[in-house]
Amino acid sequence: MRYLPLLLLVLYLAAMWLFSAWRLKRELNRNSTPLRHPRLTPMLERLGRAMDLPPIQAHIYEVEPVNGLAAPDGRIFLTRGFIRKLDACEVTAEELASVIAHELGHVSLGHARRRMIDFAGQNAIRLALAGVVGRVLPGLGAWIANLVATAIAARLSRQDEFEADRFASALMIKSGLGTAPQKSLFAKLDRLTGRQGPGAPAWFLSHPPAPQRIAAIEALEARWQAR
Repeated sequence: MRYLPLLLLVLYLAAMWLFSAWRLKRELNRNSTPLRHPRLTPMLERLGRAMDLPPIQAHIYEVEPVNGLAAPDGRIFLTRGFIRKLDACEVTAEELASVIAHELGHVSLGHARRRMIDFAGQNAIRLALAGVVGRVLPGLGAWIANLVATAIAARLSRQDEFEADRFASALMIKSGLGTAPQKSLFAKLDRLTGRQGPGAPAWFLSHPPAPQRIAAIEALEARWQAR
């Protein structure tokens, strides 16, 4: 009975995550279409062959912000905004293939399931810290607890991004596309997404800065070539 409140909290937070995933799935079902683009179809075929699979299936999420998405149910999405950049020749088909490879990394590495566990843990930390710190610093407990939980969530998210980048690099090399499209996309990503300037402190960023991601890929290539 001593652990019943903690168990109920974990169950409540898990239910919240599942509801959020259900709501996202409903939104994606309503506002997405299968990805059938003459310049991207060959890319999907190459990625599939590299994984000994049929052509990769992807979808277009009909929103304008430039982004890629791996849904909790395993589906891969590119936003309409990204497709418009392709049609305007601001990105290449190979660069978008690297986005799809990255999202495949999230799916293959089980990041959605990991985020469910992390979500529950972070909220438990937030509530516990809010109670403890609130006794010492009334009025500031919730604010400090939220900062700590946000920083933890961001760090875990950045780790996932680096892991998905490594998966994408290996897949892009195996498919014959190489890592050059992956790196060139990162070099232009801030401009494409409208993120300019220093922004939030590094420890609150959910995605690593583009230069760090490029450097990590180049370090990975150097290790592979040294073998």
